[in-house]
Amino acid sequence: MPDNTPATETLTQLRAGKLAGTRHLHITGGLTTFPHEILSLADTLEILDLSGNALTELPADFDRLHRLRILFLSFNAFDHIPDVLGRCPALTMLGMKANVIERVSEASLAPTLQWLTLTDNRIAALPAKIGDCSGLRKLLLAGNRLTALPDTLTQCRQIELMRLSANRFEVLPRWLPDLPRLTWLAVAGNPVFAAQEAAGRANDVPVHADWDHLTVKEKLGEGASGVIYRGEWAMASSAAPQPVAIKLFKGAVTSDGLPQNEMAACIAGSGHASLIPVHARIDNHPDDAQGLVMALIDPDLRNLADPPSFASCTRDVYAPEQRLTLAAALRVARGIADAARHLHARGIMHGDLYAHNILYADDGRAYLGDFGAASFYPAAEQAYERIEVRAFGLLLEELMALARDERLAALDAFIAVEALQRQCASEHRDRRPSFAEIVTVLDDVGTSLSARR
Repeated sequence: MPDNTPATETLTQLRAGKLAGTRHLHITGGLTTFPHEILSLADTLEILDLSGNALTELPADFDRLHRLRILFLSFNAFDHIPDVLGRCPALTMLGMKANVIERVSEASLAPTLQWLTLTDNRIAALPAKIGDCSGLRKLLLAGNRLTALPDTLTQCRQIELMRLSANRFEVLPRWLPDLPRLTWLAVAGNPVFAAQEAAGRANDVPVHADWDHLTVKEKLGEGASGVIYRGEWAMASSAAPQPVAIKLFKGAVTSDGLPQNEMAACIAGSGHASLIPVHARIDNHPDDAQGLVMALIDPDLRNLADPPSFASCTRDVYAPEQRLTLAAALRVARGIADAARHLHARGIMHGDLYAHNILYADDGRAYLGDFGAASFYPAAEQAYERIEVRAFGLLLEELMALARDERLAALDAFIAVEALQRQCASEHRDRRPSFAEIVTVLDDVGTSLSARR
């Protein structure tokens, strides 16, 4: 994994031959040209991270790194994706976030790519050749200048996660909801749904919290869009302070989209038992940071899973020993399904319905958080709900795996839930149920299980 070794020290070791056999190399800070000594690692190097430098080009023989699977070039100064990357025979993951990329040529995209991150650049168009990346599973394009996508992307039938937020789409591709495995989609901050976003912001919380009435304590957690702290809020100068959570947004484009869109969706979606209540919007921060005052959740609650790894790509990672009782698994599933039903009834797609965004307790209490990828859409367009249902189907599969120790004792319940899970995860969008229908089925299973006990 990346370490904190200074770039100069790493280069010295590399030039002295002390890094022979290295599989993972991380050099950040100060590079303006590519160190050719890296090519001496061609027979072993699999992961290369050169983020946080000032690189503008790669050598023409960069493809000598024939074992390279993962390449990070984020926070550099590339104005294009070098064509040599299209010739790297083993490249599956490319991250070039926050450069100044304007050009993506036909030759620059390796057909072996599974994970492509081009967030926060200046890209106005993608080449038709991207359709040759038939194994592509994650495509992150938030914060660019796109108005359309090439129709050849319909050939990429493995795509599961797509981030299109903060671009210039007046319309979305008609084929987008028909991608058979599309599961996590973010489209906020585009003209196409501007009216829905404006209507959503009209539901802003009426209460505003002055920064001077807030006391910030220890950090509770951090995500791509912001940092959450434990805090106290004195609603008036004479009021006793109340314990709260304070989320301060970073203000930059994230892989999911823009913080202001997250705030609007979080506020508009509030009001369900499985969503963290929003108390107020923060005013008068000394650095003009945006933020929310939210309910402080029971500290015993924890994340249901870890985010996807390089190896799992789109699927969350669970501890091998992790288990839930069947009753708790069903309670989590029912709570999250009903929260999603609530959101979609308001024309809000969460966009990141994942176990790692769920806080839970062993008894099945659960909260769905992190609205960084949330989008407003016309509630009548059911295709977007059906995309999110597929995400729930994968979550349901994982929850039942956590309860597998009870399978023989409650076989009927497992059979019923597994049938529902297959419907939700179907690659045929129109065969997936609505969240209202999912809640009904889970209620029936829960009632039947309680009656037997």
